[in-house]
Amino acid sequence: MTLPLMSRRHCMLALACAALLQAPGRAYASGRVLQPRPLVFPRDHGSHNETRTEWWYLTGHGRTREGRELGFQVTFFRSRVDTARDIRSRLAARQLLFAHAAITDVRSGRLWHDQRIARWNGEPPGDPAPAVFASERDTHVVLRDWWMRRDRGDRYLTDIAGDEIGISLLAQPRQALLLQGENGFSRKGPDPEQASFYVTHPQLQVTGELRLGRETLSIEGSAWLDHEWSEAIMHPEAEGWDWIGMNLFNGDSLTAFQLRRRDGSALWTGGSFRPALQGGDPLGGLRFGPQQVRMQGGRRWTSPVTRATYPVEWDIDTPAGRFAVRPLLDAQELDSRQSTGTVYWEGLSDLLDARGQPVGRGYLEMTGYASRLVI
Repeated sequence: MTLPLMSRRHCMLALACAALLQAPGRAYASGRVLQPRPLVFPRDHGSHNETRTEWWYLTGHGRTREGRELGFQVTFFRSRVDTARDIRSRLAARQLLFAHAAITDVRSGRLWHDQRIARWNGEPPGDPAPAVFASERDTHVVLRDWWMRRDRGDRYLTDIAGDEIGISLLAQPRQALLLQGENGFSRKGPDPEQASFYVTHPQLQVTGELRLGRETLSIEGSAWLDHEWSEAIMHPEAEGWDWIGMNLFNGDSLTAFQLRRRDGSALWTGGSFRPALQGGDPLGGLRFGPQQVRMQGGRRWTSPVTRATYPVEWDIDTPAGRFAVRPLLDAQELDSRQSTGTVYWEGLSDLLDARGQPVGRGYLEMTGYASRLVI
């Protein structure tokens, strides 16, 4: 795992951010509760700066012409800073923006990782656009020389110029958006406070380049994009979550997640399954209720860096069938203590059917194993 060197100013900002995210009770500090509403696009592709937390999350996998397999992850986070909301100054840090990027090189068994963090006053981008912003009009997030945007053809473009990695991709839709939960409103716990708006674009066709050190590789593959915004996701009893987003080879898509207590039991579950034949319908397919998903962890791996132990293999029972998740590489832990203050596992994984046959590929994410996640 590689991490960029950070200036003294960035280190101080990272420490302040970590304190902000880890403060007990922060999830309920604002007193706001999201209410269901119809989503309107392209506006809801853009940033929702009035909400506390938001992220745009692109994951996928590709192959070179020689058959070399690689996974990639690009995530932009936005976090509202409540203590700065009433400060009347253009220098006020009303928002914090973070970005994580990672490449899994299956052949070498190595995960490459980079990250960025910056303050933003929350003002809309002007002309010329500032170096740090998240547009409220459409997906367009910029953190200096890292960015992600959506164009009029529903194509997603991202460019990451890291110290040791580079990610430059074009992701084109083969299916329509998928609205998770109830028309895009996704419950995340037993109380009304725990909810998010959650939009997914699965089955994206990807072309582009990945850079590892001085080596640049052209790839073609498949990707998955999530956009989620919320006031509070974590119930006081929740330690973290386990989540999968899987593109099946036949065009189906599968989402499954659980919010997990400290003893490992499920506090809340959810997800969806959309068959390829319903890929043009944002509301097509199955939505899984809070008692309809069972995620059972299997073989475990312990990080030599953080000593956190993760169940890297899973058996998952859903209304759409039974599946197994197996990582292509165990060592896919992301140590983000220099930016968001969190440590989590997020990695390229295969999806197997009940007979043990590979039927898809995507990403598995596990949080709250190194320490409780507060978001």
